[in-house]
Amino acid sequence: MPSKRDYYEVLGVSRQATDEEIKKAFRSKAMQYHPDRNAEPEAAEKFKECAEAFEILSDGERRANYDRFGHAASNFGAGGFSSNYANFDFGNLGDIFEQFFGAAGGFGGSTRKRTNRQGQSITMDLNLDFAEAVLGVEKEIEVKRDECCSDCNGSGAKKGTSPQTCPQCNGSGEVVQVQRSVFGQFRNTTICSNCQGRGTIINDPCLSCRGSGVVFNKRKIVVKIPAGVDNGSQVRLSGEGYAGSFGAPSGHIYFNITVRSHKFFQREGQEIYYEMPLNFAQAALGCDITAPTLYGDEKIKVPSGTQNGKEFRLKGKGAPSLNGYTKGDQVCVVSIQTPKKLSREQKELFEKLSATFTEE
Repeated sequence: MPSKRDYYEVLGVSRQATDEEIKKAFRSKAMQYHPDRNAEPEAAEKFKECAEAFEILSDGERRANYDRFGHAASNFGAGGFSSNYANFDFGNLGDIFEQFFGAAGGFGGSTRKRTNRQGQSITMDLNLDFAEAVLGVEKEIEVKRDECCSDCNGSGAKKGTSPQTCPQCNGSGEVVQVQRSVFGQFRNTTICSNCQGRGTIINDPCLSCRGSGVVFNKRKIVVKIPAGVDNGSQVRLSGEGYAGSFGAPSGHIYFNITVRSHKFFQREGQEIYYEMPLNFAQAALGCDITAPTLYGDEKIKVPSGTQNGKEFRLKGKGAPSLNGYTKGDQVCVVSIQTPKKLSREQKELFEKLSATFTEE
């Protein structure tokens, strides 16, 4: 068995510490190590160690014996103490602090009353065309979900009636049991089994929802997809998920976005790339050409001697940011096309042209 640490060291106080300083130190240590707040493997043992130290040092007679005899005082009778705290029942953290420090122990009393739960959220996949993702779109979606019962407005009680206060917990949703432990008397607060923590019971349930407060329905809803979404984006439609229990808020719908590829355009972030085809004559002599964008056609002046791969940038013709503050560009990349078939006249012209070029 490892040797026991000094109780003053456990709480981190001096031997001259006042009762208030000891109480304050234990409050801090207990909040740090209580298993309800700390999931570390050693937290439970550290809390027990702190609790034992507080039990002794907060009692004047026991503290005096400990100061005189140390841990050997555990062999004394009523004036001493028992150091066996291995079976300490943690119970509820709020109850422990209320027992030691009153309601101001840091948790404001018990908070375990079960509130009506928010409805579950729904996750759906949504496929968009390239232009729909860039420009934004409204989509009509069919959703199957639990909805708030319109006959009872989600209360679960038959129309014309209302839920009644639970007689077992008097509407608190909790039942308090008194237990004794090595520290004395503790309150153990549990959820009321009669009303499952709601504080109310339904004597005459709604015929439409059978007292559940929700009904299953199929409905078409409109979702507005903002401009600028891309593959992997997620759009939330608030309050359109499953209905909450007994009038609690509904969940949400999350749409996972997938964007179909485009015949001409490719996207990289907020920039849209377009492969702009030119023939030899257009590239060599220069020309005015019309390039398509998602916002309409744009004219581009191509200078003579333009090389393959040259980029022309169209400002503000790319994808917008999701916050709408900025917009990318469209980049038109020249792709000089080599003809696969030539007429006799074209072939003669190319031969004449070729003869004019030097080897260099």
